[in-house]
Amino acid sequence: MTFKEAINTVWKEKYATMKGRAPRSEYWWSVLFMYIVLIICAIPFIAGMVMLDSNPDSVFAMILAFIGGAAMLIFVLGSIIPMICVVVRRFHDRNLSGWVYLGINVAAIIPIVGIIASIASLVITILKGTEGDNKFGPDPLVVSDVEKVFE
Repeated sequence: MTFKEAINTVWKEKYATMKGRAPRSEYWWSVLFMYIVLIICAIPFIAGMVMLDSNPDSVFAMILAFIGGAAMLIFVLGSIIPMICVVVRRFHDRNLSGWVYLGINVAAIIPIVGIIASIASLVITILKGTEGDNKFGPDPLVVSDVEKVFE
């Protein structure tokens, strides 16, 4: 799956869909996209804050910092649902329920266990999905016979 296909899948086609499976490429391309957008939104915020540090009365700096901060907040709030859904689909690809992801997040609240839970979540998203069909659907990387006819 390419970068463009992954973004289209996560942010358009399956915005709030937890059913099915997500290959590693879909998950990691969407994570990269999220970080790129956050960095782009952070640039005006940081620039405004730096300008405010040297000139606290600068209206332009306040507006710049506000626009950057608001853009980051809006993007983060808008990305919560698709990112949770793609992680759940990624867990489905490993033949794990989305409830396991919820359990890992609940465990992450506990101080020492949180580190282990975060590492477990990272490892699950890195590992290759189960080959062939599993209880959550067909393998997203296998091209079906019908799709081969139309290639």
